[in-house]
Amino acid sequence: MHKNDELIGNVSAIGSNMEGIVRINEFICFVPYALLGEKIKFKVLKITKNIAFCKLLEVLTPAEERVRPVCRVFTKCGGCQLQHVKYKEQLKLKTNLVSDCFKKIAGISVKVSPCFKSDAEYEYRNKLQLPIRSVGGEPKIGFFAESSHRIVETDDCPIQQSWTKNVISVFKEFINATGISCYDESSFQGLLRHVVVRNVDKALIIVVVINGTSLYKSEVLISLLAKRFLKFSLYVNENLSTSNVILGEKNTLLFGDGVYEDEEFSIKYPVTPMSFMQVNSAVKRKLYNDVIKTINADENTTVIDAYSGAGLMTAMLAKNAKKAIGIEIVSEAVDAANKLAVKNSLSHKITNYCAPCEDKLPEIISEIRAEKGNVAVVLDPPRKGCDKRVLQALNKALPNKIVYVSCSPQTLARDLGILTGSLVYENNELKRCETPNGNYVIEKVQPYDMFPQTKHVETLVLLTRK
Repeated sequence: MHKNDELIGNVSAIGSNMEGIVRINEFICFVPYALLGEKIKFKVLKITKNIAFCKLLEVLTPAEERVRPVCRVFTKCGGCQLQHVKYKEQLKLKTNLVSDCFKKIAGISVKVSPCFKSDAEYEYRNKLQLPIRSVGGEPKIGFFAESSHRIVETDDCPIQQSWTKNVISVFKEFINATGISCYDESSFQGLLRHVVVRNVDKALIIVVVINGTSLYKSEVLISLLAKRFLKFSLYVNENLSTSNVILGEKNTLLFGDGVYEDEEFSIKYPVTPMSFMQVNSAVKRKLYNDVIKTINADENTTVIDAYSGAGLMTAMLAKNAKKAIGIEIVSEAVDAANKLAVKNSLSHKITNYCAPCEDKLPEIISEIRAEKGNVAVVLDPPRKGCDKRVLQALNKALPNKIVYVSCSPQTLARDLGILTGSLVYENNELKRCETPNGNYVIEKVQPYDMFPQTKHVETLVLLTRK
């Protein structure tokens, strides 16, 4: 097999990025947008040892699950990977992905519940991240292509909410009317870099990310936005770095109230440009409800919310528990969590610590044990998963129950392997253990389709102490 070869084969499996897998002699060929059982024609783009990365040229025998994509830039834009698949099949693929990751990465065989569906298959995203670039001296607005920073221009996005089309239209009009410069990644010149928008209770928080300290002709932009939207706030975010990080640290409010209030499970909380929000509001509520039900805290249970952020989940958990404790390393987030507790009259039941989880967890659990109380821990780490020291701390402190929420089946499987003993460190390297003797067993695995049409899946896992 060589680069640029055009081959024909049958798809025998689906990979972790939802691509089709074709085996040709000793080679494993990954072909995006191909479905299980299909006969396809494909082109080899890159070869690494016995792995080939390929491009789908033609579907010779289509699967029954194949449908016509809704978006005109599908396969070009990097946002969606599954618009060509019937929605019921998408849910099956994501259920299987979680199960396969557990088996392949950690050697764990466990029942995975069917993926919880999203009521909205499209128009579900309440957050928009829109790159703006100068390409060959011309302004471009759209989304990045898969694994690149090449702009794919578009006027709309079917997984975004309906206001997206108007946002794109306004910024195109603003650029044309003012001649404002757009960011060039090769020269690091140009002012407009990104637009980030959040929808909070029918109000938009619009953040213009600039490579500078002030927005040229901001009054023109405000006027254009006011013609399209009844309720909005406009911020400028300063990002002078040459990195790929979207937001800088400084936000300046140019128009509107700036902060809007939302509510989940009777907990009122503020939403600002830097707030974390799950992008699918309906599925988020189901997930949060299941976390609370699974923890099932009572007046004798203290719940520790590791990676607690601005304290929303901590406040929800505090309602039924004896006490809720948040651990977060970012001081600004801890300050916000303390204000949230006061706002919702929960200060007497919530304590927030600004500290690394691995340092604070054993100390807190030891204190609770001395009081002869039950301990439950909620883990909701970033995509990279838990620091191994956090997992070591849990294995040492031994809370009664752990609820782990993850947006990455791969890192989730790794961390569960460490907690259940199917993976152990030998000379600082993770290895399979043939006779697992860990401290925890997995009682429940529930995936959620937080991101329809994409390869991503959210998962809740319940672990109980042996």
